[in-house]
Amino acid sequence: MAHERRLRLAVTGRNGQVTRALQDRAGPDLDVLAVGRPELDLASGEDLQALFGALQADAIVNAAAYTAVDKAESERDLALAINAKGAGRVAHAAAMLGIPIIQLSTDYVFDGTSSRPYREDDQTTPVNHYGASKLAGEDAIRAATAKHVILRTSWVYAPQGQNFLRTMLRLAETRDEIRVVADQIGAPTSALSIAAAIEKIARNLKDRPDQDRLYGLFHLTDGGETSWAGFAEEIFRLSKSQGGPAARVIPITTAEYPTPARRPASSRLDLTKIGTEHSVVPPHWTEALRTAMAALAMDSGLTPPEQRLHLEG
Repeated sequence: MAHERRLRLAVTGRNGQVTRALQDRAGPDLDVLAVGRPELDLASGEDLQALFGALQADAIVNAAAYTAVDKAESERDLALAINAKGAGRVAHAAAMLGIPIIQLSTDYVFDGTSSRPYREDDQTTPVNHYGASKLAGEDAIRAATAKHVILRTSWVYAPQGQNFLRTMLRLAETRDEIRVVADQIGAPTSALSIAAAIEKIARNLKDRPDQDRLYGLFHLTDGGETSWAGFAEEIFRLSKSQGGPAARVIPITTAEYPTPARRPASSRLDLTKIGTEHSVVPPHWTEALRTAMAALAMDSGLTPPEQRLHLEG
């Protein structure tokens, strides 16, 4: 029985936030086999079947991506090579091996004009090239194999790596005030939540491989919604409570912080389908943030145990 429960995941992107969160979940029932450069380069045209075949995984998680949203405006070919053509080659390898692929996508496939959270069947109209490249990747996945799960997520952060959470804490070490955009609405999503959902989805696919409803396109974020300014305020509230850096947030408009790539004003995603089909119900974003910051504090070794317990509780 223990052998039957064991799940082997091949994950692209050795240093990515979601890969590291999956590696932290590895244990007696979960093997996480991360692959990345130099043996895996999604921008190249090499065949990947032999590479993934040697890993004997139950599923492939394509977490590697070109994620520099602003740089993608000037590096369109590279973004497409990795996010679209590369994703398609990973999916083709999965198809040849007869195993499913779980692909990470983005809320930026939408234009942000909807008055309600976006559903999976809503029209996609990306307003930046990063979103366009990820949407092309979704199409490439679908073309390569029916055994796919595409997970659109948003505003991803983690206790490690480069992300909004760590940037805010770093800036607060030297600044009393930080200007943050307040008119873009979405759901901050912890890589820890994404990793937990991926493991559950992969187990569902392994246990019920012929159940068609488990495959397809799903939206996956933490629960609730906020602005980037609201996200920053909660980061500093929690940081201050554990004796860490904090700053006053000055809300600004998108127009006051021009960037090369446009962002959708509202990229809220409807989570109904993933709850219905995969029984994935992510935590509220504030709870997920508390968990991530507790992990960050313990990693840094700076927070007394009693404060960690208060934070986690």
